[in-house]
Amino acid sequence: MSIYSTLCKEVQSRKKKFAVLIDPDKTDIASLQKLVKIATKGGVDYFFFGGSLLINDNQDGLITCLKESSDIPVLLFPGNSLQLTNKADGLLLLSLISGRNPDMLIGRHVISAPFLKKSSLEIIPTGYMLVDGGSLTTVAYMSNTTPIPWNKSEVAVCTAIAGEMLGLKLLYMDTGSGALNPVSMDMIEKVRNNITLPIIIGGGITTPRKARDVLNAGADVIVVGNAIEKDPRLIYKIAEII
Repeated sequence: MSIYSTLCKEVQSRKKKFAVLIDPDKTDIASLQKLVKIATKGGVDYFFFGGSLLINDNQDGLITCLKESSDIPVLLFPGNSLQLTNKADGLLLLSLISGRNPDMLIGRHVISAPFLKKSSLEIIPTGYMLVDGGSLTTVAYMSNTTPIPWNKSEVAVCTAIAGEMLGLKLLYMDTGSGALNPVSMDMIEKVRNNITLPIIIGGGITTPRKARDVLNAGADVIVVGNAIEKDPRLIYKIAEII
């Protein structure tokens, strides 16, 4: 069964999922091996792999390490086409539906399409919605887009509905790496009540309490990156919430 089919089946059973975001520019093999051991023991469901930039050239080596060290699926979360590789299990094909930058809506997808068509990756079309988390994040700067205001839930709802009508398979709402706050509970709840797609929430989830609040509001998958980079053992505490 595909990664996406399995996710949908478990979402229908009201099972919540936990993804750890790995930025290749902030990770080396030694720290990754330690992280994998904790993630495996803690019951992490997915590794999301990627970032806004790619400064180092160790991407394939890191993914190979992940694949050799655990059975946890590795999904690319690419900031650009330079981060594409066949080493992973799948790819979140992100379309930045919250912005008005055509390059992030379709432009880079056209460039990447020939490679993706021939690859062995499971491609999952994903509507990516950037939400203001209280600070300027790298993704907002690099994408040249304005995040949805934190308190404008109606904008998020209409955007999410449009994404579902366009045939996207996942919705990823994110305040970005290093955000001060996660997506508001009101926004998550209202989006959840208006679409049937699985909802992924990332950015600003730095404590077990925030993780619990986001899940209770309607998230199906939570993604934690920065907080785990600082304290990998936070995985255990968040896993208990899941």
